[in-house]
Amino acid sequence: MTAMDQIIEANEYEAASITEGTTLREGDIAVSNRMGSKTCFARSCLWSKSVDGHVYIAYTLSPEYNELDEKTIMKGMELIEEDTCVRFVPRTHQRDYLDIQPKSGCWSYLGVRGGRQALSMQTPDCMSSGVAAHELMHALGFVHEQSRADRDNYVTIKWSNIWKDRLRNFEKFKTNNLDTPYDYGSLMHFGMYAYSEDGDPTVVPKTSWSVQMGQGYGPSRLDKFKINQLYKCG
Repeated sequence: MTAMDQIIEANEYEAASITEGTTLREGDIAVSNRMGSKTCFARSCLWSKSVDGHVYIAYTLSPEYNELDEKTIMKGMELIEEDTCVRFVPRTHQRDYLDIQPKSGCWSYLGVRGGRQALSMQTPDCMSSGVAAHELMHALGFVHEQSRADRDNYVTIKWSNIWKDRLRNFEKFKTNNLDTPYDYGSLMHFGMYAYSEDGDPTVVPKTSWSVQMGQGYGPSRLDKFKINQLYKCG
């Protein structure tokens, strides 16, 4: 399963729910509908960078998690930290921070919102380091790979095969692609059968059907390169 396959399964069958006035876009990106709320969808709201060149993201973990859950989430953090300037640190006094909770489903807001920021990792349904890294990449400011404005050059969306009430999850946006090539192997890419109504493919690569789209292991080489580009890691 790709990370997104696992997320879809958790969110659809566990009826993912978030706070009132907030909806999920693309299946796992929380977007607030409240007046005056900070909106970062399809554009970047970046975490601040330290003078030492690192981007420190403070977090808290719910006491409801057991030791194995904590290790899984922290492994997802380590996967992002490797070869990037991002560092996840336990919160002490920081104003902006991720509050990671076992709410219903797997989801995250996009980019930094300011203050306490919820990120849901339901246990056990969302518990894999790949899913943790996927949601953390949303928190860093990344949408799904097949949402890129140029995605039609690389994949075909089979609209007739998608659940009718999930068509909106396949929109594309005017994204900042950071001058990077399309990444079929991105941790942020939907799998071939995402939201399939009848078991037929919903996302088909234009290069070859043998191309693996999405995965569940962690950020790809290009994912990490994009993190470094977005945050000017040097």
